[in-house]
Amino acid sequence: MKTKRFLGLRRDWGPEEAEAWTKEDWVAIIVSPLAYALLMIGLALFIFLRLDGLIIFLLGIIATIFLHFIIDPKLKAISSEYEKKQREYLNRLELVVRWREDE
Repeated sequence: MKTKRFLGLRRDWGPEEAEAWTKEDWVAIIVSPLAYALLMIGLALFIFLRLDGLIIFLLGIIATIFLHFIIDPKLKAISSEYEKKQREYLNRLELVVRWREDE
């Protein structure tokens, strides 16, 4: 099976594959603080009506979008597996509760 890639970053994940640490996680670890720092500094400067603040803030928004693009496919894969397990657990719990009510 050929995996989808964009800029060398993998875009499709299975639940088990998404649990493992990969280069996408390391890129997210580096981009995340950079994005939030750009947003904070840019907003602080923009509040003082400085043009460089607006530019830095916009770079922070772009970095945040890139961060979401990197990590979201892994989070969706993990979340879908978790939701499936949760549904199975709730169905079993409901059966046990009904069984006890019948006693």
